[in-house]
Amino acid sequence: MYGSYYNFFDPTFLLVIAGLVISGLASAYVNSTFRKYDEFRSSKGVTGTSAAEYILRSQGITDVGVQQISGNLTDNYNSGNKMLSLSEATAQSTSVAAIGVAAHECGHAVQDAKNYIPLRLRAAIVPVANIGSTLSFPLIMIGVFMSWNQTLINIGILAFSLALIFQLVTLPVEFDASRRALAILREGGLLQEDELVAARKVLVAAALTYVAAALSTFLQLLRLVLLFGGNRNRD
Repeated sequence: MYGSYYNFFDPTFLLVIAGLVISGLASAYVNSTFRKYDEFRSSKGVTGTSAAEYILRSQGITDVGVQQISGNLTDNYNSGNKMLSLSEATAQSTSVAAIGVAAHECGHAVQDAKNYIPLRLRAAIVPVANIGSTLSFPLIMIGVFMSWNQTLINIGILAFSLALIFQLVTLPVEFDASRRALAILREGGLLQEDELVAARKVLVAAALTYVAAALSTFLQLLRLVLLFGGNRNRD
């Protein structure tokens, strides 16, 4: 149906494999880096929770709560309910890795308090990107079954591209949160210079997972364009 080119092997599937490998390597790297520096205890002996509470106070943020949640590296900041959630691996640990991660999430709270535009933009894109990701493949498949309706297929590809836009907007948000976190940790004296170097390595490793996610999404989008984009002879 689609020509002998696709009868036995779809070479574009290599893009999917590449994306999975990139994401897997980034995830493995952040986990190994966190484990390494989770053994590096801070000289001040503060926990991730204590560091987060200090940072919020130092920035004049009084409407954000701090709670412990289950899981490992499930830390997050929710601007909707003003809650900073720290995983079990972060909340009670005194390691420089845990403090760095907690400070990073505080960086998002600071962004929220200062109306950081990329953070606002990301929040606005989330529902649209979710809808686009959900509808993209059904739209493409319906277009294919409707005698290769290119308009419908292109709408599906465009819908999927919203996920890539979300990933790209996420990058400056995450890098800026880490920059703010390290600056506050330095100014507050919570970590010594050698400890700051270790915390930075953890945050850089974490940032690479977002870069990997964006690259993986781009490769998936490229595959959709190669497979379905434009009018082709399907005989």
